[in-house]
Amino acid sequence: MHAVITKVTINDRATAEGYLREQVVPNAQQAPGFVAGYWVRTEGEGRGVIVFDSEDSARAASERIRERIGGNPGATLVGVSVGEVVASA
Repeated sequence: MHAVITKVTINDRATAEGYLREQVVPNAQQAPGFVAGYWVRTEGEGRGVIVFDSEDSARAASERIRERIGGNPGATLVGVSVGEVVASA
């Protein structure tokens, strides 16, 4: 398994979370190879960990994220990376 890890700066909390729930989560769930996703908000920033069944699926999803994050008026993308899942509980 591989995961896409995202980091955003939250500019408008309500707008960012609405977009997350209405657009990001449903799109992630429909992505090929999707296993699970977790999105976490801390003070002023958000992080996502979206797990896929293969590296190819994760890399394809990371490209879609880079293309679509500009559609979220409440958040600014800081970074996207792909990594191998080496343990889970």
